[in-house]
This record gives sequence, C-alpha cells and structure tokens, in this order.
Amino acid sequence: MTDRAAQIDAALAGTAWRGWDRAALAGDASRRRYERLFGPAGETRILMDAPPAAVGDIAPFLRIGAHLSKIGLRAPRIDHADANLGLIVMEDFGDALLATHLVARPSDETALYTGAAELLAHLQAYTPAPGLSVLDPTEGVRLVVEVAEWLPGSVSEKETVLAELDFALRRLTPQASVMALRDFHAENLVLCADGAGLLRFGLLDFQDAVLAHPAYDFASLLRDVRRDVSEAASSAAIDRFATLTGTTVPDLHAALAIQGVQRNLRILGVFHRLARRDGKSKYLGFLPHLGRLLARDLSHPELIGIERAASPLLDRVAPHDA
Repeated sequence: MTDRAAQIDAALAGTAWRGWDRAALAGDASRRRYERLFGPAGETRILMDAPPAAVGDIAPFLRIGAHLSKIGLRAPRIDHADANLGLIVMEDFGDALLATHLVARPSDETALYTGAAELLAHLQAYTPAPGLSVLDPTEGVRLVVEVAEWLPGSVSEKETVLAELDFALRRLTPQASVMALRDFHAENLVLCADGAGLLRFGLLDFQDAVLAHPAYDFASLLRDVRRDVSEAASSAAIDRFATLTGTTVPDLHAALAIQGVQRNLRILGVFHRLARRDGKSKYLGFLPHLGRLLARDLSHPELIGIERAASPLLDRVAPHDA
C-alpha cells in the first residue's frame, strides 16, 4: 500500500464510508484521481483524490459547486471534504456521460446539445461566483504560449501565430465577461436519470472556472476534440443560444471560431506535452480531429491572418483530411 492509499484509508476510517469497497475510475488529464465507493446497501459515492502538493487547493471546487447549486444547476452534493489531504466524498451521478449516451442513442444529439446551450445561457444570466480570474485576450494568448514549446516548428512561426491570435481575440465583439466553467464538453456532462430540465445535466470538472467571453464555454462544447458534433446539433444549439442571450447568429459564429481556435491551439500543445513529456501517447489519437476543427474555424473570414500563419505549422503537428 502506498503512503497516499494509507492516508485515504485513515481519513475514511472515521466516516460513514469506512470499509466501503473502492474501484478506480478513469481520470482526466490532471493529477486528480477518482474512485467509486460501494456501500453494503447498494449506495455509491465518488471519492476525489486531489493531493494538494500536486493539484492545489480543493476550495475552488467546493466554492464553485456551491454557487452552481445555488443558481439552480446540478453540481455534485458534497458529503465530506478534507482540505488538508485534498479529499472529497461526493454524490455519484453515475456513468451516463453525454458522450457515452450518444454512442448508443445518436438521435438524441440535437435535443441534448440544445439543452446544454440552454444550461450555458442560464449560467450566464446570473452574477458570476466571486473571486474568479479573468480569461481576457492577454490571458488567452498566454495560455497558448505556455504550451507552445511542445509544438514542432520554428520560434518565428509560433510568434507569428501568437501575434495573429492576439489580434483576433481583441477584435471580438466586446461583451461583458461571464462565468465560464472552462471544460464544458460531452465528457463533463452526466445525464442524471432522476433529474429533469437543466437538472438532468450533472456538472463535473468546474474547479477552474473563470470570467470569459460568452462564447468560450460554447466553443468548448461545440468544438470538442473528443467527439464530432453533427451540423444539425451544432446549428440547433447555436440558434437556441443566440435567442436566449440576445446575440446575432453571425456574431456568434465569429466568436465561436475565434474562441475555438484559441482553445484548440492550447489543447494541441497540451496533447503534445502529455505525449512527449508524460508518455501519454493516447492523446495523439485526437490530432486528426483536432486538425479538422482548427482548419474549419480558421476558414472563417475573421481569421484570415492567423489561418495564413498557422496552416504550415498545423500541417505538421495536426494533420487532417481536407
């Protein structure tokens, strides 16, 4: 038994979950780990293992989750939290991820993506949680700079791409920043059988929420590197979001393209870092789809400059079919 496993056992020993069976769950790209706890009466909970030295404070997860619940959205109920150890025992939403559900029932895609668009509009209608950092154009470019070293290509190529990205982000139609959960996509949305309306969607992985452009989370949803969103579902979601937020569809398309390029350029660098530094080569399997997403967004008229600068680099690091 590792020291960490012994710490977790000791922490649970004095709780209602003492002696419950535990099974590891698939994690994300972070250093957080998750386990499902199984009780004797068929009850389950999720254990989040977030060592402070590796992951940081769990306080943002608790604070933002409480805010989401307060405004009528579904964050996991917290049953136990130990900030010193970085442990949380919380409600188990089950395994019905939106992405998994759509493999078996693709005909539900349009309705579910429209529902997710309604959830974002609802989130943005409320005053954001306090204490959020701001993801403005400067920070958006910095996030790409942070991982650009892991991409093949010359320094001058990358500098030109970053300069064009900065220019594009600053040309976005000015809008007030809203709360963005930052990783809002089909693998962080759970379909809860006991919920209806917006409460059907269980929210995960929101601890890094920021203040950002209203299209930021929407780009995360529709420009998903893990799955291809159909044109029908995307168009329906865009129309619904535009109606609910008072945005014109052309402005929303431009904002989605720009935010999508910023997000996916960063993800491109992260995936190369995970593969080259951490040996997680599975992320390279996403590169062709990621290349197609970037190529599509870069074809938008607002992004001509960055398209010219980025295309040679992307042909090498994210090949895609025309």
